[in-house]
Amino acid sequence: MKINDIYQLAFFFVLSMMIVFVHPTDALSQTNWKNATDQFGKLPESIRVLKSDEMLDGFASVMYVAEINTKDKNIDFFVDTAAKRRLTPSQYHARNNQPLIVVNCSFFEFVHNRNVNLIVQNSKIVGYDTPAVSRKGPDTLTYLHTLGSAFGIFKNRKMDIAYNYNDSSIMVPFVLQSPYIPKIDSSRKLAISDPSLVGLKKWKVSHAFGGGPVLVLDGKIHITNNEERKFAGKAIADKHPRTAIGYTMDGKLIILAVQGRMKGLAEGATLPQMAKIMVELGCVEAMNLDGGGSSCLLINGKETIKPSDPNGQRPVPAVFVVK
Repeated sequence: MKINDIYQLAFFFVLSMMIVFVHPTDALSQTNWKNATDQFGKLPESIRVLKSDEMLDGFASVMYVAEINTKDKNIDFFVDTAAKRRLTPSQYHARNNQPLIVVNCSFFEFVHNRNVNLIVQNSKIVGYDTPAVSRKGPDTLTYLHTLGSAFGIFKNRKMDIAYNYNDSSIMVPFVLQSPYIPKIDSSRKLAISDPSLVGLKKWKVSHAFGGGPVLVLDGKIHITNNEERKFAGKAIADKHPRTAIGYTMDGKLIILAVQGRMKGLAEGATLPQMAKIMVELGCVEAMNLDGGGSSCLLINGKETIKPSDPNGQRPVPAVFVVK
């Protein structure tokens, strides 16, 4: 073999190794992401902002990603919730002394302005996942029981997405790591000792919030809407403003916000599209959050996507904060 041939082989070997070990978020995935970090004022090196306004499957789109290196000990994470009322993300930003990132999280109901998902603050449950208690089934004498998904951060900054069981009689959440098959019976409440909950374990997270459905499991698209029963019919394939959260194997927290309901400017995304993007960004697990008019991601107090509600930011009862 000639010397030149040896050099060429060595070059291509090194190049191939570089390709293999480039992190998906460094390669900016298949979507044409542009670094937009400098558009949001001073941020630590551990936070990067990406933007894409290219066509998404043939439709106009505007999308932002906040990528946070959780290994930075100068950054903290928590959930803020307003009891019996709702605040806009900008109001949460002001009352938390201008944190780096504020994003909407759990679902809620308008009548009492309360969360309908798990909320954990400093290892204590302050909000309960309504579907984990009971849902009335098609027969008036039966109830449909589900476990909703939740995103949690531990004291050591490890992250997890799991299916949670909680109610007001217990002080800490319990979870399954695999999707829970819905159960229909005549009991109004699913007992923690129910045989269908074999494998349930305490979830010792510092902070957590619910959402759903799960979009990514084990680095692959796996939408568990059939198990969580978040959306009926073909709603997962409808285009809307969306918010999602996930994490990578090397400890990066990924928040994705997609603008929508603006014909010709930003149509929004389907849940399968959200799942695909999160996989492209390197997420090993990812979860959908409340979307529609609630979707809002603030970075240094500045809006990324434009909220779809005519009046601007929708008041929400809880947000996830990076400070």
